Amino acid sequence: MLANLLIGLREGLEAGLVVGILVAYLRKSGRGDMLPRLWIGVGVAILVSLGIGALLTWGPYGLTAQAQEAIGGILSIVAVGLVTWMIFWMAGHARGLKGELQGDADRALKGSAWGIVILGAVSVGREGIETALFVWAGIKASGSDVLAASGAIVGIAISIVVAWLLYRGAVRIDLRRFFLWTGVFLVVVVAGIFAYGLGDLQEASLLPGYGQAAYSIASFIPPTSWYGYVLAGLFQYDAEPTWLQVVGWIAYLALVMALFLRASGVGRRARAIDADPAPTTAPLPVAH
Repeated sequence: MLANLLIGLREGLEAGLVVGILVAYLRKSGRGDMLPRLWIGVGVAILVSLGIGALLTWGPYGLTAQAQEAIGGILSIVAVGLVTWMIFWMAGHARGLKGELQGDADRALKGSAWGIVILGAVSVGREGIETALFVWAGIKASGSDVLAASGAIVGIAISIVVAWLLYRGAVRIDLRRFFLWTGVFLVVVVAGIFAYGLGDLQEASLLPGYGQAAYSIASFIPPTSWYGYVLAGLFQYDAEPTWLQVVGWIAYLALVMALFLRASGVGRRARAIDADPAPTTAPLPVAH
């Protein structure tokens, strides 16, 4: 539940920031008449995201068990790719997000009459589709559909409130720090999704090694225990993973974590702190 709450909070806050910046810029530019079209685009994005979630949930019914495992494994890997891309994209674009969106809005206003609709749909739809895929993969991996879905809904609800407060200027948070720490946690969570997807592909006979457990810690951390459920919900804990899953988990975690910390400038910030004992930080600029 916590993992999906975090993805719902992070993705929802990203979408909320995007909408807030666009709304403020349209009003500042004297184009408040375009706001209904922006909201139409946002509505379309939400409907598409819900449709994809429904398709992922009920679409595979009626297929063979092997086909379901194959689809589950492939979509889990796709979810891993999308969320990984999202983490790195925000690490590299957080500083200039406001300027990029305002430039996109200018181009949309100069183009077709429905440019703002498309901009709203694409900007929010990206976050919605990523959320639908990741939450579905997390539910499938943990087997706790009600708790996982509830966590995502709570996270999205919190993000809406926070984004509104940021837009109104009622709160200020260091968004770079927020995206850094949530990114670190998500890399660990996504590593578990990646390992689970590899296991699904092994069960579908698309990858070798199914049934060959690297080790077993079921007696130490029983999968049916309460803490086993917690670990499964957070990190897709598997008491008897295959060798491919173990190697995949370690390789993804080591490589992606190192690259993410580098992209986030963690080393550069540490050196800056050493050089300046009283550095200043500023949150991502958002419209008020």
